[in-house]
Amino acid sequence: MAVEEEDLGDMPRVVGVLSALLERVTERNDAAAELELELALAGAPAPAPAPASAFRATTKPDISVRAYMSRIARFAGCSPSCYVVAYIYLDRLLRRRRAPSVDSYSVHRLLITAVLAAVKFMDDICYNNAYFAKVGGVSLQEMNYLEVDFLFAVGFDLNVSPEAFGHYCTVLQSEMLCLELERAPPAAPARMHCCLADQDDTPTSTSSTQHQLAA
Repeated sequence: MAVEEEDLGDMPRVVGVLSALLERVTERNDAAAELELELALAGAPAPAPAPASAFRATTKPDISVRAYMSRIARFAGCSPSCYVVAYIYLDRLLRRRRAPSVDSYSVHRLLITAVLAAVKFMDDICYNNAYFAKVGGVSLQEMNYLEVDFLFAVGFDLNVSPEAFGHYCTVLQSEMLCLELERAPPAAPARMHCCLADQDDTPTSTSSTQHQLAA
């Protein structure tokens, strides 16, 4: 599905932050996979095959993570907190054994399914699976299967405590600061390097962070 890049400027900040974070993780894992392949072709021991996963497409989608995230944000109509919860669900999934790698083959399906699960858990009113399937560019049957697979993969651990929500808001706020520093002039301070679910020891109030991410 070829889609032109869409502007995230009118979206909640958390949408842009999450898309940037997932883009970086995807690029890192793509590069690692390419390096492993090059080493294998050069005679090095072949890496262990990736576990089979419903989230892994056979070909790379033609839409970037940024454009896909913008499409979800434009049509899903969910609250900004859903994106924080979707990020939490993704992190829980990736911390489990035999979790799928977040790369160009899997990131889109992981993202639409995590948002779907978060919307159903967080919002009183939401669109059904058929609607999300159209937004995500998959069939309804595939969307249903991905949802079930995702729920089992996270052990149906969908509850998010206020403390956990506040922590992940802080992580996303740190990512937002990284992006701002990257856009700063050369004389700006050195870049910060934030990774998925890094611990931020700087105390930040949950309500303040939520406001900044939703702005």
